[in-house]
Amino acid sequence: MTAYDDAVQRYFAAWNAAPEELEKAVAAAFTDDATYTDPLADVRGHEQLAAAIAGARQQFPGFTFRPAGAVDGHHALVRFSWELVAPDGSAPVAGSDVVALTDDGLISSVSGFLDRVPAA
Repeated sequence: MTAYDDAVQRYFAAWNAAPEELEKAVAAAFTDDATYTDPLADVRGHEQLAAAIAGARQQFPGFTFRPAGAVDGHHALVRFSWELVAPDGSAPVAGSDVVALTDDGLISSVSGFLDRVPAA
């Protein structure tokens, strides 16, 4: 497994963490001052990251995030796609993220894009 794959696995572990494990999972994946920016959020640091993840989990109870396709990386940048999967197996939301890694493999920033969202 590459450092890129490892970082992405920790990213998904944070997004899928149970509430009591969320803080620990965020700390395992992200630097203390990591930024996360997508069309719906612009946050910095573990506390705000955990709050953004918890908010998404509340909005989509019972859903899980999973990778969609291969992880691609060069230098300290990693690109991957994901889906938000409902309990019935459908994936109404999908996106792509680009993350920057530190030398020790932690995520220092996320730039997220929504590729598929449900009709309002």
